[in-house]
Amino acid sequence: MIARRTLLLATLLAAPAAWARPGAATIDVRAIERRRLLPQAEALLAAEPRTVAAVPAPRSPAGRQDYYSEGDYWWPDPASPGGPYVRRDGRSNPDKFDGHRDALIAFGRTVPALAALWNLTADARFADAAMRHLHAWFVDPKTRMNPNLDHAQAIIGVNSGRAIGVIDTLQIVEVARAATLFARRNAPGYAAIRTDVEDWFASYLGWLTTSPFGIEERDEKNNHGSCWLLQAASFAALLGRADILADARTRLKTIIVPTQIAPDGRQPLELARTKPYAYSLFNLDVLAASAWLLGGGELIGWKTADGRSIAGAIAWMAPYIAGKGKWPRAPDVEYWDGFPVRQPNLLFGGLAQQRGDWLTLWQRLDPDPVVGEVVRNFPVRQPLLWL
Repeated sequence: MIARRTLLLATLLAAPAAWARPGAATIDVRAIERRRLLPQAEALLAAEPRTVAAVPAPRSPAGRQDYYSEGDYWWPDPASPGGPYVRRDGRSNPDKFDGHRDALIAFGRTVPALAALWNLTADARFADAAMRHLHAWFVDPKTRMNPNLDHAQAIIGVNSGRAIGVIDTLQIVEVARAATLFARRNAPGYAAIRTDVEDWFASYLGWLTTSPFGIEERDEKNNHGSCWLLQAASFAALLGRADILADARTRLKTIIVPTQIAPDGRQPLELARTKPYAYSLFNLDVLAASAWLLGGGELIGWKTADGRSIAGAIAWMAPYIAGKGKWPRAPDVEYWDGFPVRQPNLLFGGLAQQRGDWLTLWQRLDPDPVVGEVVRNFPVRQPLLWL
């Protein structure tokens, strides 16, 4: 059984690389990323680690090392001042507490970028800088984040945390990809912290797969269920958990694709939101990244009996990425001008389906948005960590 799981793990982890081989519709991602990342190098090296422990959360019911955030679309009720907040879907409350999420996003941007630069240059400075951040978040007993999300996306006056808050740790999926790279290539300094880093991810993966919040989020029907899947797969890949990877692959084929993608490629659950364009892009990126990680091009192109597939969803969305003016629905209620960015579904789909037009489109889109809400909904930022 152990040998079988080891073989399965090797197959799953090798699949993306196999689909990145040169071909008629392949691009030089290393050259593209070198041009993009090298100008950012000095700023990334200078960035200091800042964990949740350094960000006071006055309304949190937990300790200083416990992650806390508040629901985006929840507002004070004009009819009941001081009472429970009420929902305004798609309308982000600027007064919600975002301090911990902002710190997590910064961590999720910095370490993967440093890992990609180390991959490109073999310059130990980038590995050393990444180790400082990993040590602060996962190792140092005074600054590490506790490995759970019991108090994420709380609603004031209603609860102190919700299952859908699990989506917040989507921001560290690429941190796990960076750690996987560091382990595989024996990055300088990683051996000294590897056990602690992987213990943290093992604890969090245990919480993600067994806690009531984790299970509830796993079973969400829309992008929340997709985001749970990508997190579980990414953390399991780091830890060599072939059992979880196999279950994730099955879940993608038997639950996620059949319930989230229509035969014509639409994503009905995302189109039903007040920000259908951004949500369709976001969920499609997460689905494509999950498929790429779990089975490369084979899973992106795989179809249900009635023709539902991630490749079909990319084909449906690509014309509206290329020309947003063709979008057949009302504009999103917020951040309509912020999208599209360099959506990774075009890269993964282009390589998988040998679609040079998707790869060309991916290259001409903005890889480094600066608007906070756009950045938050663009968590797959470093393609070198996936190829």
